Amino acid sequence: MLLVAGADVLQGGGNTEACPVTFFKMSKRKAKVISDLTTVKSRKLTTVATEDAADDTNRQGASSHSFTPSATGDIGLIESITLKNFMCHHLLGPFQFGPNVNFIVGNNGSGKSAILTALIVGLGGKATVTNRGVSLKDFVKTGENMADIAIKLKNRGPDAYKRDVYGDSISIEHRISSDGSRTCRLKSKSGQLISNKKEELTTVLDHFNIQLDNPVSILNQEMSKQFLHSKSESDKYKFFMKATLLEQMKRDYIHIKQTKTITRQQVERQEEGLKDLKQEFLQRKERYENLSSFSGMKEALESLKKAMAWCLVREKEQVVEQLKEDIEKEENFSKHHDNLQLCQTKVVQLEKKLQSIKSKMDSLREEQDSLSEERLKLKEQVKVISKAHKEQELVYFRALNKLKQSEQEQNLLREKINKAKASMSLNSEGETEYAKWQKKLCGLKEQLAELENKCTQLNQEIKHKHQALFKGKEERDKLRLEERDVQASYESKLKRKNQLLASQSNILKRFGDHVPNLLGSIAEAYSTGHFLKKPFGPIGACISLKDPTLAVAVEGCLRSFMKAFCCDNYKDEAVLQDLMYRYYPKGSRPQIIVSPFSEKVYNIHGRRACHPEYPSVLDMITATSPVIINCLIDMRGIESVLIIKEKDKARRVMQQGQPPKNCREAFTVEGPGTEISMLESDLENHQAQLSRFQLHATSVTEDIAGMENKLTSTIMTLKKTQASVNHVKAAIMELETAAEEQTDDISSLEEVAQENQQKIEAEKQTVHEAKTELDKHQKMAEGIDSKYSSVRERIDQLSEEMEPLKDEQVKLEAECAKHERNLMILESKLKSHEDNIQAMRSELAQREEELQEYVVKATKISPERQQATGSAKSIDAEITRLKKKIKVYESNHGEQEKVVREYAEALALYREKTNQVRDLRRFIDRLDNIMSDRQNRYKIMRRSLSVRCKLYFNNFLIKMNCCGSMIFDHNNETLSISVKPPGREDDAASDMRSLSGGERSFSTVCFMLSLWEITESPFRCLDEFDVYMDMHNRRISLDLLLELSERQHLRQFIFITPLTTSSLPKTSLIKVHQLQDPERNPNETEVISILEDNGLVGTAQACVDPHSERDAK
Repeated sequence: MLLVAGADVLQGGGNTEACPVTFFKMSKRKAKVISDLTTVKSRKLTTVATEDAADDTNRQGASSHSFTPSATGDIGLIESITLKNFMCHHLLGPFQFGPNVNFIVGNNGSGKSAILTALIVGLGGKATVTNRGVSLKDFVKTGENMADIAIKLKNRGPDAYKRDVYGDSISIEHRISSDGSRTCRLKSKSGQLISNKKEELTTVLDHFNIQLDNPVSILNQEMSKQFLHSKSESDKYKFFMKATLLEQMKRDYIHIKQTKTITRQQVERQEEGLKDLKQEFLQRKERYENLSSFSGMKEALESLKKAMAWCLVREKEQVVEQLKEDIEKEENFSKHHDNLQLCQTKVVQLEKKLQSIKSKMDSLREEQDSLSEERLKLKEQVKVISKAHKEQELVYFRALNKLKQSEQEQNLLREKINKAKASMSLNSEGETEYAKWQKKLCGLKEQLAELENKCTQLNQEIKHKHQALFKGKEERDKLRLEERDVQASYESKLKRKNQLLASQSNILKRFGDHVPNLLGSIAEAYSTGHFLKKPFGPIGACISLKDPTLAVAVEGCLRSFMKAFCCDNYKDEAVLQDLMYRYYPKGSRPQIIVSPFSEKVYNIHGRRACHPEYPSVLDMITATSPVIINCLIDMRGIESVLIIKEKDKARRVMQQGQPPKNCREAFTVEGPGTEISMLESDLENHQAQLSRFQLHATSVTEDIAGMENKLTSTIMTLKKTQASVNHVKAAIMELETAAEEQTDDISSLEEVAQENQQKIEAEKQTVHEAKTELDKHQKMAEGIDSKYSSVRERIDQLSEEMEPLKDEQVKLEAECAKHERNLMILESKLKSHEDNIQAMRSELAQREEELQEYVVKATKISPERQQATGSAKSIDAEITRLKKKIKVYESNHGEQEKVVREYAEALALYREKTNQVRDLRRFIDRLDNIMSDRQNRYKIMRRSLSVRCKLYFNNFLIKMNCCGSMIFDHNNETLSISVKPPGREDDAASDMRSLSGGERSFSTVCFMLSLWEITESPFRCLDEFDVYMDMHNRRISLDLLLELSERQHLRQFIFITPLTTSSLPKTSLIKVHQLQDPERNPNETEVISILEDNGLVGTAQACVDPHSERDAK
């Protein structure tokens, strides 16, 4: 993208070799590949600029990369890397990297970051780019004379670099001496030395599109930390511009504009000199031409005057002839009239067609209305007949069911009679016992049903009481847990109150019992040279108030920073951490803020909150050092926080109307008071809570005891009821066994059977009559349904016939309206045409009168008509020149040879300078066009990249159930990123500083992935991206990275992490490099243990996050 602009500029300036103009120079790396990449990059720029930013990620790869798929996967990938005597490692490698995803895993000191640093240095990068040293000699292992780095890059496919020379891979070997010098050797796959020049390595990197200083290609710990803790929206915007190479393009455009301005100024100076040169040339030319006969000049002057007179006549005649031709042409132009007649004919034809269609529509609509009325009547008849049919059908089925039931009863009676006849005859006494048995059996069954129902109710009651008892115990346990928490808080705050009361004699003890001892240790360590600069702190002890009445407001504003310490660098921070380890347990140490010390307070003139009545926190405090003020400006923004004593006034200033300029917050003195008063209030609240908890717990315990007693009683009742059920079941079984020996009463059964037979005959007759009536209703319903269906079908048919007629009617009406509008336009045009002809005739008459006047004047000057070749203006200029020439000739004459020589010299010099200025002007004009086009393409590309980056960023946040936004302000060059974690969607928009360390790291990963989606590079390196993440955020981040790597399987990804990779999927695309733990002596092991206890392992050297106490050291 950058090279395209440079290439066009060089082409535009190709013909300026002779011009004494200073033009800009491009670097060797850029100038080398301009001619090769101009066409490819131009196509790419057009593609990116016109691409739809809302395309999904599947289409992204085909449109945003200039490399073909085969070239992307076959060139520029890292095959292996080997380190020797590099940094603190004797030998690392060789590491054979996979073509897609590579994880470098190991504990601290195992060489993970050394590999990334060696990759940058081994590919020709400067020591400052690595952020691990200021000179190359810093990378040579202590005690060794030199360090070696060997990197092998893949070089296959149609886009390979000099494949016939290098082969399928290019080996790059760097040797770094202890004095900071280095040598580079490029070898082929067979090991043959090809080149030892830096320019060859630069050409290889350009060909493979490897950008060492681009954080999208290689993101080390320091760059990630700077972005993670950046508080400036302009810094984020600069990071985006640098990652997408838009910043480099912008700088080149600015340089070109500056050079163009200088060139234009030089051209303007030359043009000023050219005017003088032209004047001198004209003077000498005039003297040269004056050598001819003076009489010839006078004759020529008279001839020109005559020609001038008849030239004016000729011009007037031409005007008159042109007017006559125009009038004749307009009069013969009948197009408007023909179009008007044609349009009128079309309107008449369309109106006839429209009238015909309307008549057809009216006839169809009348028929449809009549059928609709008939359909309504038939529909009512269908409803009535259908209702009667359903009622009759119900009567029929009821009679049929009753008949079937009677027949079943009759069959059962016949079976009983046959069974009774086959059995032994019984006496009258046996019949009496059977009746008693039936009665007793019914009574036992009723009793059994009641007992079983009671058991069911008791089981439900026991279940409910169990649930109530469980909930009561849960509530009791919860109350006890809350009581313990309140008791612990009560004891902690009581202890803090006693500490504050005891520390009134020593102000330093207000910030902790160990602060005096810690300050003594800091002073001792500084005196012995352990600190580069003595730390400041605690901050609360280093500041004082100009107005003590505002103490509550200031303390409320600076509450989280009152106990914090300030360090100038990370080495001093590590020493201070060791000192704090002696006095504070892990997790309760004061916060340490790392920022370079400055002897002057920041210039915050443009960011200070201004109000005529109320001061800011910055105005109300004084500090022992500017370092304290600068720290509070950085971490708390005290210059934008106002202090307003009354709460009502504060609410009116901040919430009603527009808040004061640059004001973010305001604090009042009506807050909770001093820390002791707040503690006393909290202790009273805790005592009241403990009393309530004890009363509630006692009540719940009593309720639990009562529920347990009731549950026990219910269980005993259930057991007794179940015993009664078993007893009744046994009695029923005995009766049913005895009943099998009894016989039925035959005579009574036969009487019942005879009655049932008569009943069945009557019901059969009823069923036959109902069936006859049902068939009758069925025929009526079918007849009326058929008639209704035919009417409805005819109505539908009419509707279908009317649809095309309606469409045609609408079409004809629209066409008719269109032609009517055209008719009005044509009539207007015809009228305008006639008015124009009349105006032209009036003008012709006026011009003919003027012509006669000019002919009379010309005849007076020259009776004979003269033939003039030029225009009146040129003849007039020539007359003026001749007059001046004659005048000069009369006053001055010169020598002929000298005049001729001076004229020739002036002519040659003038032509040379004119050609130079003309060429420069053409070059600048072409450069203006090129830069205008490039600026437009640059803005389109910038807008496209920012929109696509936002879309990809939102997609990645959605995977974590987060929502957020990226707001690009290209005018002010700011990038605002806001993220809302899950469960805080309704909160106001918050930037990344309000997130936890893990959420902020995940957001950084999402932002990096978004940049990866819109930029190109053969490999990506990401150093310790997950050290601030919890396992959930790390799992999501890994899934996003693996998903992207799978989608971009032709690119290479290198991820460095100190954490485990056991959860990674088993696939051939992922290769894990497990580094061995470094050998350490006992003292180093002890130091590492202390660092781990303090949270300093991994990227703990990063700046302490002031916005999250969880990340505070």
